[in-house]
Amino acid sequence: MNRVIISPSILSADFANLSREVSAIKEAGAQWVHVDVMDGHFVPNITIGIPVVQSLRKATDLILDTHLMIENPEKFIKPFVKAGSDILTFHYEACADRAGEVIDLIKSEGVKAGISIKPKTDPREIIPFLNKVDLVLVMTVEPGFGGQEFMHECAMKIPVIKENAPDGLVIQVDGGINNLTSKICTSLGANSLVAGSYIFKNSDYKKAIESLF
Repeated sequence: MNRVIISPSILSADFANLSREVSAIKEAGAQWVHVDVMDGHFVPNITIGIPVVQSLRKATDLILDTHLMIENPEKFIKPFVKAGSDILTFHYEACADRAGEVIDLIKSEGVKAGISIKPKTDPREIIPFLNKVDLVLVMTVEPGFGGQEFMHECAMKIPVIKENAPDGLVIQVDGGINNLTSKICTSLGANSLVAGSYIFKNSDYKKAIESLF
């Protein structure tokens, strides 16, 4: 297995055939499924919620990597864990004053905790939490919509996080990931990549995933 974890974002998948899609990405070599949850408040879009996670849990044994782009994430931790999420990543910007409490709440539910930062957030702000979380998600686009162009300056946050990270921390990057930008991110220290349209808009999922390494 490759040391880099590929987590295809189902935001770009065919929702009429979601079970088939997750089976296809598993066969193509994906280890995780990235589930983008948006509430129309924290980000200017609404996507999917708890019922889709429940359905995915029945359809796959892949790790459900749930990305909460929502306000007041603490209100939804228990429901998403109950639905089947294996990892819950929340946005630091949504609850900066209580981020530690949110991490503790996620951990208390027996799943892994992730913290994410938007493009304008200084990575040094989350250094105090690196020893508490399992994953840091660096957004290289503004969260809210798929298919955006990779923001190179955001990738420079990766070394800052890696320099302060404990062993075993997953440093994940999401936004504009393709066969070129993936190499930039992994060369800087990322060990997990989220790709949506690049994988799901490709006629050969396996070829698309392998091109990210």
